[in-house]
Order: sequence, then C-alpha cells, then structure tokens
Amino acid sequence: MAELPEPEIVDIAGVLQSYADGDIDLICVLGPTASGKTRYAVRLAKEIDRLLTCGCLRRSPGGSPVKYGHAEILSADSRQVYRGMDIGTGKDLSEYDGVPYHLIDIAEAGAKYNIYEYQKDFEKAYRDIVSRGCVPILCGGSGLYIEAATCGYSLPDVPADPRLRAELEKEDTPALIARLAALKPLHNSTDYDTRKRLIRALEIALYEASHPVGRTHFLPKKTYYIGTLVSREERNAKIDRRLEARLQEGMTEEVQRLLDTGVPAEDLIYYGLEYKFVTLYLTGRLGYQDMKGQLAIAIHQFAKRQMTWFRGMERRGIKIHWVKPV
Repeated sequence: MAELPEPEIVDIAGVLQSYADGDIDLICVLGPTASGKTRYAVRLAKEIDRLLTCGCLRRSPGGSPVKYGHAEILSADSRQVYRGMDIGTGKDLSEYDGVPYHLIDIAEAGAKYNIYEYQKDFEKAYRDIVSRGCVPILCGGSGLYIEAATCGYSLPDVPADPRLRAELEKEDTPALIARLAALKPLHNSTDYDTRKRLIRALEIALYEASHPVGRTHFLPKKTYYIGTLVSREERNAKIDRRLEARLQEGMTEEVQRLLDTGVPAEDLIYYGLEYKFVTLYLTGRLGYQDMKGQLAIAIHQFAKRQMTWFRGMERRGIKIHWVKPV
C-alpha cells in the first residue's frame, strides 16, 4: 500500500493574495469520496470571505485594498449534475451553508451528460464568477472533470463514427491500445479499462489527429490544488457509516422514484455505485444484504481509484497541497 503524502497547513491568506496578484487563477479542492472535501471547500470559502471583508488583501505593499465580491464553489462531480439524484450522490446541499455553488442539478436524470458538456458548462460558470469579481473554488472528486476544467485546453465535441467503430471492433485489445499509444500519451489505464472506452478514446484521438483542437478557451491555467487527506481505514469506515445513513434516509426510495418517473433501469445502472446496486436490488437481481455488501466494496474500490488518479496527477507534475480536513 502506497504511503500517504505528508499533510501541510495551507496559508489561506497567502493563497488569496496569490489570486489577487494573478499568480493563480483558480483554487481547487479535490479528494476521494468521504474525505471531507466539500466541508473543507465551504470553510475555505468562508475564510476567504472573511479576509475580503476585513480589507487585508492588497495589490502591493502599502497599496489600496483589493476589492472582490466573495468566494463561490464550482462542483466537479460527475453525478451531482443530475436532478433528482440527491441522496445517492451525496449532494448534502445544506453543507454549503449559504456559499453559492454551481454545476449541480443541471441535467435530467437519465441523460448521458459527458465530459465535453461539463467543460463547456464549467467555462461558462467560471467566466461568470470571475466577471463579477468573485473568487472561484473548484471542488470535487471526479479526476477527469477536474482535469477538463484545469488543463487549460478545450476538448473537441467528437461525433460518433459508426463505420470506424465497426472497424475497430475487429481488432484485438492489445492492437487497439498500441494504436492509441501511438497517437497520445497514456497517462493511466482509464482510457482502456473497457473495450467500449478504449474504442471511444481511439475515435477521439484519430479525430484530433486530423482536426486541430484550439487551446485558447477561457479556462484557468494556473490552478492551486488542495487535497483532503484521510487514511484508507478512516475513509472506508466513513464510507460504511455514510452508506448506512443514506439507506436510512431513503436512498432506496429515491431510486424507486426515478424508476417510477420513467428513467430506465439500465440508465441508472450506467451511473454506477449507489444507483447501479440499488437498481439491481429493486429489479430483483440482488438481495438486500448482497446489494449493501457489494455496494460498500464498490465504493471502497472507487475511492482507491480516485486517490490513484490524484497521485497520477502529481506524477505528471501537478503540485497538490495535501491537508488534514477538520
């Protein structure tokens, strides 16, 4: 098991001053599920608001105070975008405690919201926050969404190519991976952990090879990353307690309501984790105890993959300031 990074104490006033000086253009709070990242982001936003209110932020030594509005949070969660999927995604909107938030409840349950749409929606919300003189904080655990928001380049809206897909289906998996590796760096296995994902990644890479992608969109390019750090044992224990609480709060009933409103069972299974396993239970494919046990294991594994993603970001040169959340 890999050792955890050493926790730091982040100087919030210093980070805010760096934002005012233009050294950074976004603060990002990331971490695996059940690591306390939303609570930390809210505390961070409130501390930033306090610092802005007291007028202690200055453009230069002896200069006049810098005036900003307040801090606002942008979500980087691939499932909290869906309306009606509240308990299972852990929205806990009351946790924001008055801090404005964005990119939650922006798509209908049953839709196949994708990374391209997220980047466009993030860019629009980020531009709005900055234009109003407010401080943007990105918060989430979806590594792909975080990188789409902070990588500084645009993602192409690549159309499906049924003919190409049919041709790629004829090739074996090692050959497809080799073709993909010849077109782009393979930073991790998420591009090819399933044949469907591998073929889509190759479809995009082939499209980009003949359609140059712009890199000038209004996206942050100087992000300050803060990671919420918990041990695997503490994280798994919290996941188990939270799962029990969500089942008591009505997570099963929430999934049943979605089925009753016409969201197909296969669409809910597509969303994974809580929605997958509870749907399998409600449709008679799993017993209750099997559902609960398999779901807990799946969330443990998911949190481990999230942490692996973030450590991969570090290996690619991204500095993450790890903190112990309160």
